[in-house]
Amino acid sequence: MAGLIVAAVLILFALFLAAKTVRIIPQARAGVVERLGRYSRTLTPGMTIVVPFIDRVRPLLDLREQVVSFPPQPVITADNVSVGIDTVLYFTVTEPKSATYEIANPLQAIEQLTVTTLRNIVGSLTLEQALTSRDEVNDRLRVVLDERTGKWGIRINGVELKSIDPPGGIQEAMEKQMRAERDRRAAILTAEGVKQSAILTAEGEKQSAVLKAEGGKQAAILRAEGEAKAIDTVFKAIHAGDPDPKLLSYQYLQMLPQLARGDANKIWVIPSEFTQALSNLSGFAADVTERRQKPEPPSPPAVTPGDPAA
Repeated sequence: MAGLIVAAVLILFALFLAAKTVRIIPQARAGVVERLGRYSRTLTPGMTIVVPFIDRVRPLLDLREQVVSFPPQPVITADNVSVGIDTVLYFTVTEPKSATYEIANPLQAIEQLTVTTLRNIVGSLTLEQALTSRDEVNDRLRVVLDERTGKWGIRINGVELKSIDPPGGIQEAMEKQMRAERDRRAAILTAEGVKQSAILTAEGEKQSAVLKAEGGKQAAILRAEGEAKAIDTVFKAIHAGDPDPKLLSYQYLQMLPQLARGDANKIWVIPSEFTQALSNLSGFAADVTERRQKPEPPSPPAVTPGDPAA
């Protein structure tokens, strides 16, 4: 019975030694081995063997990129405005030995370094610059943190400012300023639209006046050409017909009522040619009356065939 108990104890001790001797390191993990209290080596992913009771494996380190968010920190800008800024940090452990022995609490050290560096950077900027220059602040913060954490075996991959919260009164004043700026831009755009509309309207009226003037000019030219042709035609017809003075006097008397027509004609002066026209017309009338009173000459007798007088 005692032999069975001893065998069971030996088996358990052997299993314990095997568990302490054979270690399996997962992917993206690293372990630091200390031999008799001093650094011995760094375990990489896979199966490895350590010496029990002599080698000690410290807690495994995660080699993947890690994200940590820091709570808002009060920061005073260059124009004496206190704002709350919270940040998000992305980092990766590159040297497990340095991350184990060079720094006691990496996250706390990174947080405090981030706060102090952020106050130095934002303290040299005004509130408006801090709100509009986040990329610049992120780059400067990352460079400073990466330079300081390099000896700790930690690489800073990126820093992002999650939010910048100014006081409530400052936010209200900024909103009023933004509304005023938007109203000013809207007024400017409205004025520009009215100006362009007035310019286009004036240009249209100018072109319309020019076109109307051109049309009137062409119409006057065409009317003048038509009247000239009509006068020329009448002149040629008169000369071709060779009218006597009496006919011209008659036509002149017919045109006199048209010359006196009109609402503005209150006084009508009889031209000197009127008497001459009347005398010609009276002579013409006398000739017509004389012709009507003069007896017609007798017509010759008709001659028939077979008449001896023929």
